[in-house]
Amino acid sequence: MKIWRWVFVGLVCTAFILRIDAVELGRRHPTERISGSAGDVLEDDPVGRLKVFVYELPSKYNKKILQKDQRCLTHMFAAEIFMHRFLLSSPVRTLNPEEADWFYTPVYTTCDLTPNGLPLPFKSPRMMRSAIQLISSNWPYWNRTEGADHFFVVPHDFGACFHYQEEKAIERGNLPLLQRATLVQTFGQRNHVCLKEGSITIPPYAPPQKMQAHLIPEKTPRSIFVYFRGLFYDVGNDPEGGYYARGARAAVWENFKDNPLFDISTEHPTTYYEDMQRAVFCLCPLGWAPWSPRLVEAVIFGCIPVIIADDIVLPFADAIPWEEIGVFIDEKDVPNLDTILTAIPTEVILRKQRLLANPSMKQAMLFPQPAQPGDAFHQVLNGLARKLPHDKSVYLKTGQKILNWTAGPVGDLKPW
Repeated sequence: MKIWRWVFVGLVCTAFILRIDAVELGRRHPTERISGSAGDVLEDDPVGRLKVFVYELPSKYNKKILQKDQRCLTHMFAAEIFMHRFLLSSPVRTLNPEEADWFYTPVYTTCDLTPNGLPLPFKSPRMMRSAIQLISSNWPYWNRTEGADHFFVVPHDFGACFHYQEEKAIERGNLPLLQRATLVQTFGQRNHVCLKEGSITIPPYAPPQKMQAHLIPEKTPRSIFVYFRGLFYDVGNDPEGGYYARGARAAVWENFKDNPLFDISTEHPTTYYEDMQRAVFCLCPLGWAPWSPRLVEAVIFGCIPVIIADDIVLPFADAIPWEEIGVFIDEKDVPNLDTILTAIPTEVILRKQRLLANPSMKQAMLFPQPAQPGDAFHQVLNGLARKLPHDKSVYLKTGQKILNWTAGPVGDLKPW
């Protein structure tokens, strides 16, 4: 145990030095431009390159749902609400659908919450089907392409598969009516049923003002080596412990709960945000889905994200150099976390910290009110703009049909 104590003390001192060095380097080099296309994409301006028509739906699809439960504005799926608000006042919005490149349907499918504030996805497919039925009956634009020039925000755990448990999400599959549409979703995992090709992967929502209120002085030393707060087991939904996080979180706890290099716990302290700013590495393991708001929080607070989620597709991966700012650990290698992280050279850690200090990196992860240049809203627009012009094949011939309106689970076909 004495050896561990000396290692811990040494690493804490190193972390302190790293923090001071990073601050000093930050003075000399306030931001480090990211080489290659990543930096260019972050600075892209989509205005003038696309026009979006926003359908006006009855308020039962959006505003009335929010009025019933204001908690929807602060949970990690809130991007669907703020994306709607942003587009209503965005310069890319057009009131003339004939000149639109894209069509957006504002449906708040994640705003059905339990008393504990957890979103229930079970009504979402019927609600989405109802909205699509409405736009296809009242406007001609859906029917021209069966949704190929439409995009939908679906920020559930597993996107348009509409379930929080992976096994059931895979069984359901994506809502068939969204087969041709572009999905804007928080979920992303390569070669997965619930990630439709061509989707735009976005960060989960994390409240910008709340995080801003918890900023601490930049010179504060990073005296925590590895930090994590959250569940290691989900006994309520996974009593046998075989599914939640595919065992990765359990492996973190079992291997490192007594390791002084690791500040890990299920408790969520009031100093959570401040603690992240005192840490060198922040664990970002998968839960039920591969992603969580910790990814956003780590980037905002300059804590190097340690991403434990095999085959994860990260938000705006064509704009943010995740390999350069984060550390990727295979789920099977979790028992070796301490060895892997302590072996990372100091100069590599410093470079990652400098890149994380780049304001454009942080801005791209947030949905601020009001919107700011280069933020997550604009990264979504960049993604849509890069898909233009639409291929001629998206427009159907007279009488041609591709989508099957009766496909999917029987329960999804009931009226909403």
